[in-house]
Amino acid sequence: MSLPAQPLSPLDGRYQSAVSELGEFLSEAGLNRARVHVEVEWLIYLTDRGFFGSSPLTDAHKSALRALASEFDQSSIDAIGAHEARTRHDVKAVEYFVRDALHELGLDAIAELTHFACTSEDINNLSYALIVRDAVTTVWQPKLAAVIDSITALAVEHRAVPMLARTHGQPATPTTMGKELAVFAHRLSRVSAQVQASDYLGKFSGATGTFAAHLAADPDADWRAISREFVEGLGLDWNPLTTQIESHDWQAELYGRIAHANRILHNLATDIWTYISMGYFRQIPVAGATGSSTMPHKINPIRFENAEANLELSSAVLDSLAATLVTSRLQRDLTDSSAQRNIGVGFGHSLLALDNIQRGLREIALAEEVLATDLDGNWEVLGEAVQTVIRAEVAAGRSSIEDPYAKLKDLTRGHRIGAADLAEFVSGLDIGDDAKARLLKLTPAGYVGLASELVDYLN
Repeated sequence: MSLPAQPLSPLDGRYQSAVSELGEFLSEAGLNRARVHVEVEWLIYLTDRGFFGSSPLTDAHKSALRALASEFDQSSIDAIGAHEARTRHDVKAVEYFVRDALHELGLDAIAELTHFACTSEDINNLSYALIVRDAVTTVWQPKLAAVIDSITALAVEHRAVPMLARTHGQPATPTTMGKELAVFAHRLSRVSAQVQASDYLGKFSGATGTFAAHLAADPDADWRAISREFVEGLGLDWNPLTTQIESHDWQAELYGRIAHANRILHNLATDIWTYISMGYFRQIPVAGATGSSTMPHKINPIRFENAEANLELSSAVLDSLAATLVTSRLQRDLTDSSAQRNIGVGFGHSLLALDNIQRGLREIALAEEVLATDLDGNWEVLGEAVQTVIRAEVAAGRSSIEDPYAKLKDLTRGHRIGAADLAEFVSGLDIGDDAKARLLKLTPAGYVGLASELVDYLN
């Protein structure tokens, strides 16, 4: 027995609840609703200005036409689907859907102004710009902002908690957990600002971007000004120089920024995973959850592992889109048409990862005693401080020690030393009394510089 029809993507199956908000925009229905919106607004634009003997529509007629988009529902989806089954052309199906509404409203006299002088890409490029903009600004970016807020809250909470750093995976100059988390919040905020400043371009200039049909119909109209006014009236930026298609450079730029954010988030996920494996973070048990099917004690860091995989998938799709969409053979080919249908996939995997990271950050607690024990077992990291202070003393004429770096290298490289060892070494140094006193008071937990203060840069 065969299975009933099943979703191929987990975004439409297992994880659908986490990404469903994107379907409002980056779905076939969302795209068709935007197409209807553009077709209706162009029709209203032309009639408002009396083109080709038309008269402005009544407010009631305008409202009825705009309701085709604002009240777009399953019956609308079905009606367009029925037209497409006959036309085998998605944009033409939308045009016929609008024409049906005109007929029902008794507006057959202006039916030929529907899709007037438009190539399909005039409608499509504006519609994609609208749905991508709305998906970014109302769904993806708020979710990223929520994750940044969660990271920022943890950074502030743990700003002064000292932690052994591990450059190259080896014990290194201490930092604080809060400062390390603040680095990620700062990086993500910067990219988020770039995403927020993104352009959303549109063209509306006919079959090869020349306004040829427009001029043939009315050689006296200022079609460039009309095109610009219409595109900007939709809340988009006007692109005056295109082929049949808008060149999609803005999309490549945007998807590159989203992929950049993905990779920073991936870095965060792998670092948190590593801190969990080191015992720096404890995972908070979730009632009823199972970590391993055979090892009852386990709490696996699945939120961060899931995020890693989905961030990689998202970046792969977005990178592919960015590479594909900036190239079109001569004045038009259809590679962009197929590619753009996967925009939602790229955003969906990123949104799912953001959801997992946000949930994961709520399910960890800092084990400060583990961090403290780790610091106390690595007094050799103070070698940097000692040799730097000696250098300063030599430069100030208060010491004649030669090659202080070499002396500390002999003491600490490949050796474990404790507080007593370091105190004995410092006590025997030929340096000023104030410098010696500072070094004797120093501990690994106290050697964090301005780490706590640096967190303030997040404000």
